[in-house]
Amino acid sequence: MPEQILTIALIAAACFVLGILLVIVKRYKRCPSNRVLVIYGRVSGGASSKCLHGGGAFVWPLIQDFRFLSLDPMQIEIPLRGALSTENIRVNVPSVFTVAVGTEPAVMQNAAERLLGLLPKEIMKQAEDIIFGQLRQVIASMAIDEINRDRDKFLDKIHASLGPELEKIGLVLINVNITDITDESGYIEAIGRKAASQAIQQAEIDVAEQQKRGAIGVAEAEKERMISVAQAHKVREIGTKEAEQQQLVRIAEIDKATEIGKRTATFEQEAMVKAAERAMRIQVAEADAAAVAGENEAKQRVAETDAALRIKQAETYEAAERRRREADANVREAQYVAEARAAEAMSQKIEKEQRAELEARARAEKAKMIVDAEAAAERVRLEAEARAAATFAQLEAEARGEYERLAKKAEGLGRIVQSCGGAQEAFQLLMLEQLPELAATAAKAIANIKFDKIVVWDGGKGDGATAGFLRSLAGGLPPMLQMMRDVGGVKMPEFLGELVEAQGAAAARSSGASAEPKTS
Repeated sequence: MPEQILTIALIAAACFVLGILLVIVKRYKRCPSNRVLVIYGRVSGGASSKCLHGGGAFVWPLIQDFRFLSLDPMQIEIPLRGALSTENIRVNVPSVFTVAVGTEPAVMQNAAERLLGLLPKEIMKQAEDIIFGQLRQVIASMAIDEINRDRDKFLDKIHASLGPELEKIGLVLINVNITDITDESGYIEAIGRKAASQAIQQAEIDVAEQQKRGAIGVAEAEKERMISVAQAHKVREIGTKEAEQQQLVRIAEIDKATEIGKRTATFEQEAMVKAAERAMRIQVAEADAAAVAGENEAKQRVAETDAALRIKQAETYEAAERRRREADANVREAQYVAEARAAEAMSQKIEKEQRAELEARARAEKAKMIVDAEAAAERVRLEAEARAAATFAQLEAEARGEYERLAKKAEGLGRIVQSCGGAQEAFQLLMLEQLPELAATAAKAIANIKFDKIVVWDGGKGDGATAGFLRSLAGGLPPMLQMMRDVGGVKMPEFLGELVEAQGAAAARSSGASAEPKTS
């Protein structure tokens, strides 16, 4: 019985240990090289998550969980059109941007906070919005000549402007490929045509220059040939003269050498005797010099030994002193390095805290400005809509009232025409109604004119100017009455006068005057 209990206990312990091993094996997660392992939940340091690139980590059950972020590059096509440069020229810059999740600790932490769980399309959409804005900003800060000519500077500005913005959401910029740069005004195309024209002109200039150089080369070659021929003739003449001169010099040298040989033999015979005497004196002097040199060498060896001993002592002292100074310098250097690292760590910590505070404040101010701007825009839009609606309602009411007034007037005129039995009769009636008002208006126009007296200056001609004026006034009235009768069919009262037909043309010609209407 105790053996069975022991066996059961051993089996239970083995199962427990095996279960723990299985849990450890199952919960230990390894991170491949093309992914980032994000462990979230309760992590050390109070952080929101723990990010690993490569290696592995144990994920505690219940209190922790994990996900992977892919490091695969994402290509984003940006068909940017109509971006304004510094000269207000609209530029088209279609391009392809390659981005991916960054592997630096701060960038991985941003990616874990902002991209974890998003699909690649959603990540690309966020990156595309950021790229559009920053690319327009970069183009707005550059002239179109810089964008078209200095592509490296353009790309550097894109990297400098876009990199920090992408890192805020956990992405890094891998590559920028500008497919083409055009503008709506045709400025870049004009620059290309200008460059091509300049290249053609330069090529034509180069061809003319090469032709000129060829002609110059031919002339120089001909000149060199002629110079070489003349030089050869000169060398030949000089060689002939030099050969003749050398022949004469050689004959003179041989004669001179014969004479010198004779004299040398006599001189040598005398010199041999003197040389023997001189050799004897030299041997005696050399023996004395050797004795003195031996004494000097002995004294020199003693001095050299003494100097070498002193040099050795000085070198030993100098080496010891140098090692002591190096040790002191190493100690001071280690102290300075430790102090510098501590100061740098403290400054980095303070700078990071200040940067985080400034970024948070900037984001808050930006959000507030956006909300205020949207509220102001909405208020302006609502006020404009209200004013437009009020104006429309007012104009619609005025138009409706004018329409009703005209409709009632037309209805009244229709009834008048119907009651009068026709439009002609209705027109006559309306003209008669307006006649008192016309008469009153005419009377009012001349009512305030005062005549003290009227003087008629006839010029002594009798029936002249005055009679002509009266005839013209009387002749103007019948046509007016005729017009009212013909147009309106209205016959004026008799006190205004009546129309009398003109006399026959024959009677008028016989009297020498044209027929005129008269009033009775």
